[in-house]
Amino acid sequence: MRIDDGAGTAAEPVRVVLADDEAVLRRGLRVLLETAGTVRVVGEAGTADEMLSEVRAHRPDVVLVDVQMPGKDGIEALRDLAALPDAPVAAVLTTFDLDDYVAGALRSGAHGFLLKDADPQVLVRAVHDLAAGGAVLDPRVAARLLPKLRAVGDRDHEHRLVRALSAREQQVLGLLADGRANADIGDRLGLTEATVKSYVSTVLTKLGAQNRVQAALIAQRAAGGGVR
Repeated sequence: MRIDDGAGTAAEPVRVVLADDEAVLRRGLRVLLETAGTVRVVGEAGTADEMLSEVRAHRPDVVLVDVQMPGKDGIEALRDLAALPDAPVAAVLTTFDLDDYVAGALRSGAHGFLLKDADPQVLVRAVHDLAAGGAVLDPRVAARLLPKLRAVGDRDHEHRLVRALSAREQQVLGLLADGRANADIGDRLGLTEATVKSYVSTVLTKLGAQNRVQAALIAQRAAGGGVR
């Protein structure tokens, strides 16, 4: 997947799999996401098992999962997805913004939590941010939930984990906590995107975080609002 090659050449669209048990909503979301021509829905699924099958068949850049599906719900589906080799980036896209759903999704490896009634341009931009290595959280969810999540955890322990990172790793973490995608982090630090990905992977491992959202929350708790 290539969003911008910097030479005016048409970029390849972000490849997406949609998992939602309501076919009518899936069709609406497909139209919404594909209108601008920068996103292509390569697979649709109504259950968790169908989602895994579509992911294996199409190898998408991003998977958008609803919370409520028959059989395994979206939270369980995220856990199954995260267990796949080379699992794609996944985010919840749902009508429900209950705190338990958000927390469960983030614990299960989601890189974001989006609401279906968001502005279409916001959803398309979120898909691109996810594909570029970023993390996304609907502002309405973030405003209510982040203060609670920041208060959870052993702040002293997390502070020690963050301080044990190298200076460069702390720089990467600080930019990651600001919601920067890998390409942006690389531009700011003079690193290649591949090098940034390696740093991010190392940071997640050292912090014991499953994804970028969890790492950002650890950074914010450890530093009382951010690592700089």
